[in-house]
Amino acid sequence: MAIVGALSDLGLTAVGVRELSARPAEERWPLARDLLGLRITLTVVGSVAIVAIAWLAYSPTLAAGVALACVGLLLQSTQDNFALPLLIGLRLGWVSALELSRQLFTTVFIVLLVLAGASLIPFLGVSIPVGVIVLVATAIIVRGTRTMTPAFSIVRWRKFLRPMLPYSAAAAASSLYFRVSIILVSILTTATELSYFSLSFRIIEVLTVVPGLLVGSALPIFAHAAGSDHKRLGYGLGRVFEVSLIAGAWVAVSIAVGAPLAIAIVGGSSFKPAVPVLAVQGVGLGAMFVSMVWASGLLGLGLYRQILTISVAGLALNAALVTVLVSIDGAQGAAIGTSTAEIVLAIVQCLAVVHQRPLLRPSLRIAPGVALAAALGLAPLALTGIPVIARLAISTTLFAGALLLTRAYPPELLDLLPGRGLRLARR
Repeated sequence: MAIVGALSDLGLTAVGVRELSARPAEERWPLARDLLGLRITLTVVGSVAIVAIAWLAYSPTLAAGVALACVGLLLQSTQDNFALPLLIGLRLGWVSALELSRQLFTTVFIVLLVLAGASLIPFLGVSIPVGVIVLVATAIIVRGTRTMTPAFSIVRWRKFLRPMLPYSAAAAASSLYFRVSIILVSILTTATELSYFSLSFRIIEVLTVVPGLLVGSALPIFAHAAGSDHKRLGYGLGRVFEVSLIAGAWVAVSIAVGAPLAIAIVGGSSFKPAVPVLAVQGVGLGAMFVSMVWASGLLGLGLYRQILTISVAGLALNAALVTVLVSIDGAQGAAIGTSTAEIVLAIVQCLAVVHQRPLLRPSLRIAPGVALAAALGLAPLALTGIPVIARLAISTTLFAGALLLTRAYPPELLDLLPGRGLRLARR
């Protein structure tokens, strides 16, 4: 199902948000209908193919489970398209509520199936009733703002797909990024080193959705401003960059400090050597926060070919670094390679956005303060005699305190503080 989901999207959702944000109101929802029809078609074709493969290569039971999961994927894809007016209109509270309800209902249905002693197949079909509930709720929320029926026009699809094919290829390259690392580690080192790298990768993979959620909400603003107001776009990119830099640094520091606890919970004491591997991969996740900002800037500007070039080059760089470093230092070397590639990717994407666009150049005013906060946040690593939870609390306190003392934060963040806290911060 994950394979079908990745290949049936290939950037359609992100490009759809960009195109709908940049176009006049009268052109938006006919395009959304075309996008819905295209996504349904790709999902159905991919589902039929993957179910056939599961039937022939594995078993009828697995094929039945895959078929049910693909039905759930079709419902989710439709719901994602229905929710486009919420994203374009920045009604992010509803977007969050719908996603939270999806997770909540999924958990409830799984618990009920466990209590009922259900077999495997019903668990794989949980996404169907959940998908129906969330889809209906979304349709009710956006009713009257758009037409819900899909449109199937190969001519219009071809016209839309031609300019975005480079972005689709880039999305495919990005989906291979970490998978290539795992394949290379499995080939070039021992099974033990592979287990350490894979465990830390799984923990990081769960968290990779966070930078996308943080930055993705600003994409409609970027896309709308990119066509006519680079000053506004530069302001938006700069502020989101500053917030993402702070969030990425804090996440990287927290993963480094909290790695022993995360590894102990997920893998147990036998995976203790994976702790430094996770700490290094946390640096790559921190860089991903910044990388997502400039990737969204490139998308907002419609620079699809540059996105493809950078994505393929990043994939090649990652593969080269992992190949060299895994032979030197096993899982730790592979983690250094992936994190280094992510940092380079963030820098290159920033340079591509600001090239010959002086209004889009970000201010690095807060960078020294964030670096100091990160250094102080790592200090509790030396406090090995206290619980990890206590170290995390001290780390976050030191990090936040350094930011406040150096004023290394966007002034607009003060508006989020309560009245008294706002006055104190301004003093």
